[in-house]
Amino acid sequence: MEQVRVGFAFCGSFCTYGEVLPALERARARYGAVTPIVSEKSAETDSRFGPAHEFLREMERICDRRVIDSIPKAEPIGPQKLLDVLVIAPCTGSTLARLANGFSDTAVTMAAKAMWRNGRPVVIAVSTNDGLAASAKNIGVLMDKKHVFFVPYRQDDPVGKPTSLVADFTRINDAVDAALKGEQVQPVLLGPR
Repeated sequence: MEQVRVGFAFCGSFCTYGEVLPALERARARYGAVTPIVSEKSAETDSRFGPAHEFLREMERICDRRVIDSIPKAEPIGPQKLLDVLVIAPCTGSTLARLANGFSDTAVTMAAKAMWRNGRPVVIAVSTNDGLAASAKNIGVLMDKKHVFFVPYRQDDPVGKPTSLVADFTRINDAVDAALKGEQVQPVLLGPR
């Protein structure tokens, strides 16, 4: 496969990092050139899932590149056409809202804006507790937007968290391959695990 320049952006759904870091490794193995990007909150927030600096160090180890962690560092992605595709995994409800409403106030949303400026795909791997509530409208707006593609997702705990959605992070490469052809990988909505 021809080398594809992938941006891999992390937002604050820290509970999913254990699943998303292996997906980052799979993307690096498949595509070669992968640039890690993190929202500023992700770069500075220690959580019960681990210290932020350890996640950043692991991203840099996997990708063998420095993490883009600020708007000024993300801004050149557009004018210099640095990426062929951007993956946002995990993509939180806050980032979904920013993307749906045209905000570019974080490193991740600036990277997405840069991709859309160049007519290049953005692949979203949703992870939000309000995917079937407040974030549902933003998912709908983004599903209707050109150059936006989704990693297949499902309710992760229909009984305990009935509005929560999470992507199947093992399908990220499938979604990227389809997005590079201008297609949405199917099915988007998955059944129970």
